[in-house]
Amino acid sequence: MAVRIYTGSEIEKIQQAGEIAYRAHMHLVPLLKEGTTTMQLDKVANDFIQSQGATAAFLGFNGYPAHICTSVNDVVVHGIPGNDVVLKNGDIIGIDIGVKYADYYSDTAWTWPIGEVSDANRKLIEYTQKSLFQGIKAAVAGNRVGAIGAAVQDVAERNGFSVVRSLVGHGVGKSIHEEPQVPNFGRKKDGVLLKNGMVLAIEPMINAGSYDVTTDRDQWTVRTRDRKCSAHFEHTIAITSAGPKICTLPEKSETNVFIILKGK
Repeated sequence: MAVRIYTGSEIEKIQQAGEIAYRAHMHLVPLLKEGTTTMQLDKVANDFIQSQGATAAFLGFNGYPAHICTSVNDVVVHGIPGNDVVLKNGDIIGIDIGVKYADYYSDTAWTWPIGEVSDANRKLIEYTQKSLFQGIKAAVAGNRVGAIGAAVQDVAERNGFSVVRSLVGHGVGKSIHEEPQVPNFGRKKDGVLLKNGMVLAIEPMINAGSYDVTTDRDQWTVRTRDRKCSAHFEHTIAITSAGPKICTLPEKSETNVFIILKGK
């Protein structure tokens, strides 16, 4: 499948979907505390998304059974919300939200600390988010997709972490998953040539230990093989003549915003 090029007006619609996804994340923040179940997060997120006239994009996608993904501690991605998964002090949770609005999609993930977390997990969260922003800086026309992965990999590995190899970012816009694939590792000169109008979901998945992962019997939940913690951040970005535009942050946000660690 060819890589889709989006017009300026289409990117504005993706931005609208992206801002709803961003606000859905922020709507969950008061619930990110000990005693909350991941099913509660799923319900509150879906109620908010619907209140905005939008749809949770993940429900039913390839058979996925929930509205959002909630990945706790050693779960890398695709954790299924449940009443039996109760947040505890010291946990970290990656929340992945996709939104469909006016026939366009956005996709964004954040990892949050629950209560007082270890210094090691705080560092994991911090550098996973930093690796995302370095990847975004490399998402400019004329570079290749490998430049994004190389930037992410550099930040992660220089700080003692590993980059998941078997899962990648992707294009997004008219569908939740489109071409091209966007690995979080690689060489600058490899991969598809980046062009203005491309829209990408860049999503580092960074592990505290080995990059090897396993999948649970539910065929969705991906965990670190060594059961050490993992963090996940994702933004939907558009490549424009003015540089990368983050569609899943409010229009007036600074690019280098580290909201996660403020006041936590």
